[in-house]
Amino acid sequence: MAAPVAEHTGEFEAWLNERLEALDVDREVYGGYLMGVLQEGDCEEETLETIQGIMAAFLEGDALEDVCEQIVNQWTDHCNRSAKRQDNDADVQAIASLMEKQAQIVVKQKEASGDSKIHKESVLAQYANITDEEDEGEEDEAAGASYIPSGEKSLFKNTNVEQVLNRQKEKRDQAREDSRKKKETDKMQREKDKLDKVDRKDKEKKRTQKGERKR
Repeated sequence: MAAPVAEHTGEFEAWLNERLEALDVDREVYGGYLMGVLQEGDCEEETLETIQGIMAAFLEGDALEDVCEQIVNQWTDHCNRSAKRQDNDADVQAIASLMEKQAQIVVKQKEASGDSKIHKESVLAQYANITDEEDEGEEDEAAGASYIPSGEKSLFKNTNVEQVLNRQKEKRDQAREDSRKKKETDKMQREKDKLDKVDRKDKEKKRTQKGERKR
């Protein structure tokens, strides 16, 4: 018979002491003795026989059997309830552990995301520095270029990437506009060529008709 966790035996001890008092049995002497037998007993039948031997000094016959069986059954129920509570506690602990692990995963994902953001900002900063170096020559040659304090350069570095992207966008837009104009020019040229061809045919036709009239 498995013994329950120590902190859970108080409920059973309170019941046992009340039962012994009702039988006029010294609970301070026999209560602890019976608890030791119940906790150390591995076989329910042997435990019952041992308790009957103890309680035989106070009871006999059917009363002895009934009281001893009641004590053993009450102890068995208590053990089962304690085991169930332990299982519930284990389930709660398992859920808590799982939630903690999930929280740690979320934290790690956020940290990884933060590292990725830092890496991205570092790359952009390096790219900004490169574009700064490329633009320095142009800025030095610009008429009326003003001096920028070192403390304010970071403000311009933050806009360099945007400026580069804007220039690339302007180039793409200009390329599309040039392509559109070329298509319109080609179309107009084809129309002109077509009209010129028709005009040449009409002139050729008129010359032919005029030659025939002369003959």
